[in-house]
Amino acid sequence: MTPAERVPARLIAEGHLERCTDFDHKGRRVYASRLGWRITARFVQTFCGRVLGNPSALFDNEYLRPETQDLDVFADGVDNIVTAMKEAAEHYFADGSIEQAVPPLKALLHIMRDGTWEGHGSDHPAFRALFTREAMLASDWYKARLEAQQEIDSHLWERHARYLEKFLQRANYADVADQLHIREKLDRVIAQTRTVRDPAYLGQLKGTLGAEPPVVEELNRLSLH
Repeated sequence: MTPAERVPARLIAEGHLERCTDFDHKGRRVYASRLGWRITARFVQTFCGRVLGNPSALFDNEYLRPETQDLDVFADGVDNIVTAMKEAAEHYFADGSIEQAVPPLKALLHIMRDGTWEGHGSDHPAFRALFTREAMLASDWYKARLEAQQEIDSHLWERHARYLEKFLQRANYADVADQLHIREKLDRVIAQTRTVRDPAYLGQLKGTLGAEPPVVEELNRLSLH
């Protein structure tokens, strides 16, 4: 398959992929949509036919659509997947790490546990939009990470400044301070400290990973001792 042929939207439009959908079976809802998309007979003929003489003999309808083999077994299998997803998501809620998750992951964990996020399913445009780069960069989650990084950088440059100031105060090292141009270095460090404290510094950080806010909380705690 060429790169152009691997584009999901094209595969869907041309009938090479089909969406697994939820259905009711023996009085209960089977959330087959959790399986996502699957290849179709058209996909098999178009692409597998490039390397196999009779691809449909290997990938027949029962292989492509396992629910046609035994619907009871298929439904149980889907239930096991949904249960495993829910149990995995529960850990993030139990230890509170859900609050630190990037917005799309946080929403996904809600869907894994509850089946919905803010009343929306996984197909809702509001949920899908969370996975764009633009949405992530505009999120409060990302802003908090940049502010945390700014705080960490500020602590770092302030520590550099304090060290150089103490060095300059040592009279017996005055000649060494002159040789190493410590005063000039201190001036540059102080200037950088001002830059880091400026709100505009967040713009310089945009596009980076930032830092986790709990790191700053711990840093501030340690600085008080």
